[in-house]
Amino acid sequence: MKLLAQKLHKNAWYKYRINYGKTTIKPTVLVIILHFLRYNLCKIKKEEKMHYFCLIGVIIPDPLFLIRYFKHIFLTIAIVGLSVDGYSQGGKLHFKQHEIGLFIGGAYYIGDLNPSAHFNQTQPSLGVFYRYTPNYRYAFRVGFNYGSIQGDDSQSNDADQIQRNLNFKSTINELHGIAEFNFLEYRISNEKYKFTTFLFLGLSGYYFNPRAQAGNQWVDLQPLKTEGQTKAYKRFQMSIPFGIGMKMNVSKQVGIGFEWGPRKTYTDYLDDVSGTYPDFSLISVANSKTLLLSDRSKNAGSNVNEQRGNPRTKDWYMFFGLTLNFKLQIKPEPCYKSN
Repeated sequence: MKLLAQKLHKNAWYKYRINYGKTTIKPTVLVIILHFLRYNLCKIKKEEKMHYFCLIGVIIPDPLFLIRYFKHIFLTIAIVGLSVDGYSQGGKLHFKQHEIGLFIGGAYYIGDLNPSAHFNQTQPSLGVFYRYTPNYRYAFRVGFNYGSIQGDDSQSNDADQIQRNLNFKSTINELHGIAEFNFLEYRISNEKYKFTTFLFLGLSGYYFNPRAQAGNQWVDLQPLKTEGQTKAYKRFQMSIPFGIGMKMNVSKQVGIGFEWGPRKTYTDYLDDVSGTYPDFSLISVANSKTLLLSDRSKNAGSNVNEQRGNPRTKDWYMFFGLTLNFKLQIKPEPCYKSN
């Protein structure tokens, strides 16, 4: 990098700045950006580079691609944005904008009972949030989402899943904190900056409770220890929410948006399926409900210690949908009180 900077120094064009609209970038900063881009692009296979640039071009990529490489994509775009914003000529004044909003959409999960089919068995979801926007490029929000996820082996095309014959459903109660990066400058009530796409990344805590249908009843699965666990898994967990979306103004006080956000979890028990079938000769699992809901295959009772799920992969849940946000009217501080 030092050698490249020296080469740039010798060239005549180094005496000038690179203009991008009203923004100027020093060539030394450009070198750093290019190196960061090169490092992250090398993390993505050559045959998948086109998908990467499609994302930057605001074409939504395949969900599995985005999940796999989101870290590199997010870091690259955020670093570029910080560099460009940090060297803005004249710079736009920072402002403080407060919003409250509603989220309405769907939720689904990826796991042992639904290994790869995105949007399969989507259930309704709702949410509320508060967003704080300190400038045109970045925003921070906290919110609460409520949704439901489910899976059913009987709806699969896979013969092994149909044979296993398990099902579940669970509510998701999630509290999250998220940072957003806008591709374009955006602010509610500003006609010039009224649309943007964005990336987001954050941290969340959530509560889930998988249940299975037994006759006309839905039974909580975690207390039953359906895989013969010595200790029940925790139903309160942490996850990493991230994703993509868009925002636009509809009036001076109201904005709408759409977003899709996978949640990386650290549990394999959203569906209560992970390891092997239990040994029902053990006293700790010898009860009728555990026997019924642990092994529902045609040859139930003969699968002791055989594989029931895939413990090598963790489960995922996703929220997607529309947002409706309202700008709060907060009287600004007098000029003599601000810096």
